[in-house]
Amino acid sequence: MSTTLVPMAAAAETLDYASTGFVIICASLVLLMTTPGLALFYGGLTRATSVLNMMMMSFGAMGVVGVVYILWGYSMSFGTENLGVIANPFQKFGLADMEPIYNSFGYEGYGNIPELAFVAFQLTFAVITVALISGAVADRVKFSTWLVFAPIWVTFAYFPIAHMVWGGGILGAAGDSISGVLFGATDGVADVAPIDFAGGTVVHINAGMAGLVLALVVGTRVGFGKIPMRPHNVPLVMIGAGLLWFGWFGFNAGSELAPDGTAALVWVNTTAATCAAMIGWLLVEKRRDGHATSVGAASGVVAGLVAITPACGALSPVGSIILGVVAGGLSALAVGLKYRFGFDDSLDVVGVHLVAGLWGTIGAGLLATSTGLFYGGGIRQTVVQVIVALATVVISGVVTLVIALALKATMGWRVSEDVEVSGIDQDEHAESAYELATRGGRIGGASAPPRPRTTVSDQSHDLEGAQ
Repeated sequence: MSTTLVPMAAAAETLDYASTGFVIICASLVLLMTTPGLALFYGGLTRATSVLNMMMMSFGAMGVVGVVYILWGYSMSFGTENLGVIANPFQKFGLADMEPIYNSFGYEGYGNIPELAFVAFQLTFAVITVALISGAVADRVKFSTWLVFAPIWVTFAYFPIAHMVWGGGILGAAGDSISGVLFGATDGVADVAPIDFAGGTVVHINAGMAGLVLALVVGTRVGFGKIPMRPHNVPLVMIGAGLLWFGWFGFNAGSELAPDGTAALVWVNTTAATCAAMIGWLLVEKRRDGHATSVGAASGVVAGLVAITPACGALSPVGSIILGVVAGGLSALAVGLKYRFGFDDSLDVVGVHLVAGLWGTIGAGLLATSTGLFYGGGIRQTVVQVIVALATVVISGVVTLVIALALKATMGWRVSEDVEVSGIDQDEHAESAYELATRGGRIGGASAPPRPRTTVSDQSHDLEGAQ
């Protein structure tokens, strides 16, 4: 967030209806990003026999994290009783003791919103961060293990990092934060505050690193690197990417928490970077592969949105174009690393969210108009950005590894090879996305008999037929 909310004290307790409505609408847009946006984007990228499972991982994240956030997540992230890397989870447990009016600017009357509006906005961020991770382990994990992983991970990885960056913790702008200790502070605020307007560290680096760890712990899909595993429905991918782009305006502009000039700048910067990133990705594809693909365009869109997220309030529109085109090119190159190093990041969570998130966070230190290196601000902002990014990588990686190994030893992550080859949808959810055998409907009151499950020996035919 651009600022830390503080309880109303001296300012007149008058609700700013414009800001309140703005935040609630933006929260709804971010919710749209997860379902249906991300669910369609990820679902289209998977094989036909696991599309429902992939979409259910997004829906499952929403259900579980939404409950957890209300119970203790908000209190851990933004409670005022600071316990170091987290706030007291019991202070506002179940959203107790909410302030009727909060103020994010300190100006009398302007920016006054109910604390519950801020809760709603932040809840959607926690939901989509967890859902993003699921793309790294598509096609092969138990839905039950995923539902257990989600609340544990969000509690021990997301909430602490959210507090450290946005809630007054050691990775934020407080005088006793890392940046304050390194470069000094004035009136309790770091002289060189980290730039993370809407979640480059908290959301994208966090989710991207978690995805990498899960992909390594869970292991590769059957036939990875040997059998083509193409997206089964490219139009779904394009629709999902479009919905993500639309919802992302709530994600980025909404982080200003008021409909003002900065929110307008954020909207323009988000658009500029995303357009440039799509072009950057397609240029790399055309040069490398000879074709500019629709999946590449959709992936470039997401890479640009990820990269501009931390920097959207600090850059100029021209700087955003530069940030975006580099993000698209870097991510297009990075998605091939999984084949070189042998980790199965199924839907390129690492190549897009981790790589573009790192570039966007560090790039803000280079291109920020007030403190950036390229604008004469010196090296200090870039140093702070690198430290915050690397700290997020380490914290997320270690926490995710511990959780992933514990679940592997207890519940287990993988479905059986037979289930993976024949398709997770039938085994995990007793459903199929496409009932092609019953196109004519019920005949004589009876449904068509179920298709027998394919065995591992048939995997080549089944996997190729699913493309």
